[in-house]
Amino acid sequence: MCPITSRINFLPGFTIIFNHKSYFMKKFMLTLLMSGMIAGAAMAQPAKEMKEDAKEWDKKVKTELNLTEEQIQKYDAVSKEYEGKFEELKKDASLGKEAQKEKKMELKKEKQAKLFEFLTPEQQTKYTALMEKKKAEKPKGY
Repeated sequence: MCPITSRINFLPGFTIIFNHKSYFMKKFMLTLLMSGMIAGAAMAQPAKEMKEDAKEWDKKVKTELNLTEEQIQKYDAVSKEYEGKFEELKKDASLGKEAQKEKKMELKKEKQAKLFEFLTPEQQTKYTALMEKKKAEKPKGY
């Protein structure tokens, strides 16, 4: 079977001969590659938005609870510590979805206990109210 070929004349004396099959395969691969790049960029958006949401949350907690400078330093340290723990949990492929969910809840309780070590009773009440409000506003499935 003879492959289908084409000739393209760009300039007098300058001709390109190409195989249609390889041309269309290259075009298909290029389209596939571009689709993959677009999908990758689209999937990166939620992660970026989550980080921005976390920063907004931290800022809101600090202002609404009226934290002192010392409390802000402690809050940032605890947040950073648990951010790392949550990232490790996401990457742990050995745990199933339910096990990850349970472990995440445990980490959240631990984090709250550490925060409550340096928050005043009034701040603890406000923090709990903020958490409940955040939980109520969160869309299902997150």
